[in-house]
Amino acid sequence: MNFIILTLFPEAFESYFKISLIKRAVKKRLIKLQLVNLRDYAKDNHKTVDGRPYGGGAGMVLRVDILDRALRDLKSKVKSQRSKVVLLSPQGKKFDQKLALKLSHLRTLILICGRYEGFDERIRKLVDLEVSLGDFVLTGGEIPAMAVLDTVARLVPGVVGKEASLDEESFSDNLLEYPQYTRPEVYSAKGGSASGGKKMRVPKVLLSGDHKKIAQWRKKESLKRTKKRRPDLLKV
Repeated sequence: MNFIILTLFPEAFESYFKISLIKRAVKKRLIKLQLVNLRDYAKDNHKTVDGRPYGGGAGMVLRVDILDRALRDLKSKVKSQRSKVVLLSPQGKKFDQKLALKLSHLRTLILICGRYEGFDERIRKLVDLEVSLGDFVLTGGEIPAMAVLDTVARLVPGVVGKEASLDEESFSDNLLEYPQYTRPEVYSAKGGSASGGKKMRVPKVLLSGDHKKIAQWRKKESLKRTKKRRPDLLKV
């Protein structure tokens, strides 16, 4: 799968691309990453990509002609019809695991990172989808782009080592993931008000070796945790 990121700050992604699953997926050619500087499509000597808003107001607005030029160029190089252009915007559709799964079936995903005061409204006509991480405002679209890329990329076949682990993660079936434990079997925390210094034990069922009972316990705990922490997921 190909990811193309349009941004004014490509250097923001450089260290992120060099770590963990993303680095291995690129090395194995399971995904391809391309960073595109929006300023490369500006025609003036100052590489101007924004302008003052008509009607007055604070801040600067990204220009529609610059972004249109960039998208036309990038789309001309995309061979597959299975592609979408996504605008990262606080006004967009809330990003979730279901949407990530849909996007993972694409051949090419173009992500547009905003900056400054916002976009020229006409830019919305040039994209297939607007996506938001939630009801808050960030300085730019680079962090949302990383979140979308990471979530979608790990759903591409082969990126995650054990495919079965994807089915057990939070939100895979509108439930939060069940509690996980590892060594030591018994531990007394030195700090933290919640533990109160008491011995914290791994549930006995996880030590039983009975896979059927373990599966039942995990399902029960997953449902219990979802009811307590994210009851809204059960209404979907």
